[in-house]
Amino acid sequence: MADILLVDNGSLCATATQQLRKLAQSLSVKSGKKIHPVSLRHADQIPTEQLGGEKAQILPTYMQEALSQGQRDFILLPLFFGESKAIESLIKDYLLSLQLSFCDLSFQIADVVCPLPKGEPLLVDILYDHIMQTANKGFPLKNIILVDHGSPSPKVSAVRQHLAQSLQKRFPIENKIEQAVMERREGEKYLFNGELLKDTLIKKAQAGEKTAIVTLLFFLAGRHAGIGGDIEKICTAVMGHYPSFKIAICPLISAHQALIAILYQRLQKALLT
Repeated sequence: MADILLVDNGSLCATATQQLRKLAQSLSVKSGKKIHPVSLRHADQIPTEQLGGEKAQILPTYMQEALSQGQRDFILLPLFFGESKAIESLIKDYLLSLQLSFCDLSFQIADVVCPLPKGEPLLVDILYDHIMQTANKGFPLKNIILVDHGSPSPKVSAVRQHLAQSLQKRFPIENKIEQAVMERREGEKYLFNGELLKDTLIKKAQAGEKTAIVTLLFFLAGRHAGIGGDIEKICTAVMGHYPSFKIAICPLISAHQALIAILYQRLQKALLT
């Protein structure tokens, strides 16, 4: 029987590992199979006392231990929105390198959460629900900004663009879904990636807008998203400079139960392949 790994990119934030473990547990209950929460990198540096005494697992350590115990069959569920270089260059290449020493090693990498060109309607549902949930707290449905990490890869940026276009179909055209990123490399060749969130919010405030809804395209807490993250700090700073401008931040994707349904679909497809 294959070991099933739910794999995220990894973070130095303990909350991210805690949230990954919660997702893995929920998926274990739904699927009736043991799901192992494993990060690609970074998480093993989190002090164990911040994780209930249980050290976070990263992919190389997990694989080495499993292989030493005779396990040879693995299914990896990527907690990634799109086909990032991390999947090809770090996950797939690493597993292929292991096959040089373990010729009977078999692995399968399931589909990402939002494979293009089809996309994932349930992910659009999640974003829509989070926007409406935030709007119901007294924020008008305007200046809706979908923000992600930002990537030098057009394939990854295309996921955010696809989701923004899909979300737009749920709203009147005057309620425009805009896009922003947390990081962007220098140079014109990376303009496709989008405008920085801070710049977008400042432009809105300077234009006299009164509110904005920041919609998170982040699964887990980390350096950018979550309590105390860069997004919260940026929003607080902008509101400090422009007191009449109020910003609401939507929940993380992992806060919505439909994410488990998406991951379950990916797992079922992988098991049937």
